[in-house]
Amino acid sequence: MTDPSAQPDTAVIIPAKDEADRIDATVKAALAIPGVDLVVVVDDGSVDATGRVAKAAGARVVRHSRNRGKAAAMESGAEAVRLLDDREPRHLLFLDADLAETAGRAAPLIEPIRAGAADMTIARFVTRVKLGGHGFVVRLARDGIRRLCGWRATQPLNGQRCLTRAAFEAARPLAHGFGVETGLTIDLVRKGFRVTEVEVEMSHRATGTDWRAQLHRARQFRDVALALAAREQVVADVKGAFRTTFR
Repeated sequence: MTDPSAQPDTAVIIPAKDEADRIDATVKAALAIPGVDLVVVVDDGSVDATGRVAKAAGARVVRHSRNRGKAAAMESGAEAVRLLDDREPRHLLFLDADLAETAGRAAPLIEPIRAGAADMTIARFVTRVKLGGHGFVVRLARDGIRRLCGWRATQPLNGQRCLTRAAFEAARPLAHGFGVETGLTIDLVRKGFRVTEVEVEMSHRATGTDWRAQLHRARQFRDVALALAAREQVVADVKGAFRTTFR
């Protein structure tokens, strides 16, 4: 009997900016995942050789002429996959560009999607990298997700996620920038899609403590806060409309 996991049914989408040093290993590892027959790298305004290296490694490359942010890169990658689909829509597996060889350990994220047991899976890294900050962005996202949709996330900002095409389309438009993961979780849980976390043996570059890392963390905080505020407003609008209608 043919192993169903070996049948091509999944595309990997990798948003990338200035990752020429790791993208080769990440792409090659992703292409080796059972059931993956397409890897799309979205070169989001890189100034190094990210796109050229990714193409040489076997990826299809979509390039943004300027940096547009993670959410826009995810949308561009998903659209590229849609245009290349010639049968049933592929599942969409989003991976970070700096995973290197550990990208090949993402197979467990696909399995519940393939089995019809979940609509979106989120990676829970078994081995945690040391964070340069104090986890304040993680706490903001985790508390906001629980407050707005009741779901308890262990690693709410983890970008390694697998979705059905239907789930991805239901979540559009995506929250801006680094708020995308928080927005995805809230929006899909609210709409009744099944979301679950899956343990994986993956890791990426550790977060530093220099001024660039702190600036990155500040941008994360801003984007997550904006995603939460937008969804808080939806709740307020619904409650206001209900009171107006039934007063």
